[in-house]
Amino acid sequence: MRTSPAYLLLTGEQWDEKLKRARKLASPCVLCARNCRVSRYNEAGASSLGTCQTAHKALVSSVGPHFGEEPPLVASGGSGTIFFSHCNLGCIFCQNYTIAHLGEGRRVSDEELSRMMLRLQALGCHNINLVTPTHVVPNIIAAVRMAAEGGLKIPLIYNTGGYDSLETIGLLEGIVDIYMPDMKFGETLPAREFAQAPDYPEVNFMAVKEMHRQVGDLRLDKEGVATRGLLVRHLVLPAGLAGTNRVMQFIARDVAKDTYINIMGQYRPHYKAVGHPQLGRRITVKEYQAALEMAQAAGLTRIQAL
Repeated sequence: MRTSPAYLLLTGEQWDEKLKRARKLASPCVLCARNCRVSRYNEAGASSLGTCQTAHKALVSSVGPHFGEEPPLVASGGSGTIFFSHCNLGCIFCQNYTIAHLGEGRRVSDEELSRMMLRLQALGCHNINLVTPTHVVPNIIAAVRMAAEGGLKIPLIYNTGGYDSLETIGLLEGIVDIYMPDMKFGETLPAREFAQAPDYPEVNFMAVKEMHRQVGDLRLDKEGVATRGLLVRHLVLPAGLAGTNRVMQFIARDVAKDTYINIMGQYRPHYKAVGHPQLGRRITVKEYQAALEMAQAAGLTRIQAL
């Protein structure tokens, strides 16, 4: 079993190739399924902005140890989170809308991003948790390389909304240790109406399957801290709008029944969902219990109720 992070095994040539490919995927940009095809790495210095409103530098909203994540990520030292600004989705119920939609944050260089990672490690965090990372993958690759050269040696978490292109996920093989994707929608119509992403289920299912192929089921060390693998999050929405049953059936059938899945019951209306006819209320105990029963009926064995 691998005990050191995957990225420590990459050669200089491999890093060079991955960064070159990442920047190519960003100009014209096809890092996610939006396929905006805007030029974000223009040699002349001018850049275009797509859905994520990000050019060639990452925007960071906050950095620090986080103790509200899943227990295997937090343990005693916390999860070292770096929250990136903007997002490639348009969820009308986003609880972090000031960051994801309004772009709260500041631009940082790749060098500064690498220093953030090293500071989190120095604080005793168990991992580097990259939140909403899809649109800044080139920056992440450059920063992780520099941080690894500077002594970074804790697992890297790719904490994504789950709307990632297969090319992008493929590029991250050998860099990411723990994939933590949302599986927000199992059906097309809610994905279209509430996230402006009608192809979300198709894109998400393929991406999650590839993530699992790379890292397998979630593995823990003797202290119960996650070291490698897949951890899925699914937020239960009112009136079954998240398509929970289809998501659970897919995981059990096409990923693995031992997939660690956090079925989250903390939904409450935020942003444009306040006063919404369908999303303008919290879920009921009955709705949450039904979601847990769907996971159990599908045969999933590692269900976290949160």
